[in-house]
Amino acid sequence: MGVVSRPGPRNLITDVAGLKVGNSQVNFFKTGSTVLVGDVPFTASVHVMGGAPGTKETDLLAPDKTVDKIDALVLSGGSAFGLDACSGVMDGLRKMGRGFPVGPMRVPIVPGAIIFDLINGGNKDWVENPYRELGREALSTASGEFPLGTVGAGTGALAAMQKGGLGSASVVLKNGYTVGALVVANPMGSVTTASGKYFWAAPFEVDGEFGGMGVDPEHANFDGKQSLKEAAMMVFNAEMSNTTIAIVATDAPLTKTQCHRLAVTAHDGMARAIVSHTPLDGDLIFGVSTTNGAVDYNIFRDIGAAAAVCLSRAIARGIYEATSHADDILPTYRSS
Repeated sequence: MGVVSRPGPRNLITDVAGLKVGNSQVNFFKTGSTVLVGDVPFTASVHVMGGAPGTKETDLLAPDKTVDKIDALVLSGGSAFGLDACSGVMDGLRKMGRGFPVGPMRVPIVPGAIIFDLINGGNKDWVENPYRELGREALSTASGEFPLGTVGAGTGALAAMQKGGLGSASVVLKNGYTVGALVVANPMGSVTTASGKYFWAAPFEVDGEFGGMGVDPEHANFDGKQSLKEAAMMVFNAEMSNTTIAIVATDAPLTKTQCHRLAVTAHDGMARAIVSHTPLDGDLIFGVSTTNGAVDYNIFRDIGAAAAVCLSRAIARGIYEATSHADDILPTYRSS
């Protein structure tokens, strides 16, 4: 099976040609927004496995719905307030002349999803919902390069024992196609073993991209001191953090139905990296293709497998790159 060959040159989702990512945040509020935008409209679908999602326009992404392509995707903090970031991105795209033509009008199609970050130590006593402006600002910064960790929609993310964050990773397959992942890791469940130092995603790490600690030796050489089953079920801070939202993308030509299946398959990567999909999580994944067409079964199988691995790596990278700020209620991975 010709799966993973190497990370792309940036090791970011923007290694998929034609995609850009922009971020905006307010550290005082401990929240922010992230946008993925294409140079041209792209094919997308979505799959939700969490029990408490917060979304906008995701019904349009079902394989049987009329909308064929979209202009951007938004990942945001702010719970239901954060859905307004999509409106800000729509404003910006409309000014660019982007959008679905309807008579003399153009309507940008911008689905989005949110995390819950309202109880994370930030001051949320805003007078006006800030997310529309955060969406506009995120779009204005969109580029091929962007930072990870405490940035954009990952600014106020929490991850059970430590701060969460914005993560990304990519792979170039042996068949030449690129696969990338972008994630806001804010799970109610653990991303590490009980020590707090060993990521569940460690078997998939490439070139020390999230610290190079490797697999927890206690689990690699199980001696009965701790049940691996119990360790894998660690869930903390149910009132403070929930939801991991992600995008997996490829330059391989996929149909809308294949994009849906890509999102379904990528949930394996989420489950490998965190304790996920609880009734209080809003876990969802968007699947994206920047190219028209359809690949055959064998190629698509490899793309799906790579997307799952890529997402596991991206989740760990988001937590690893988190940085400390005033009034944090949890330590960062590297300071704990």
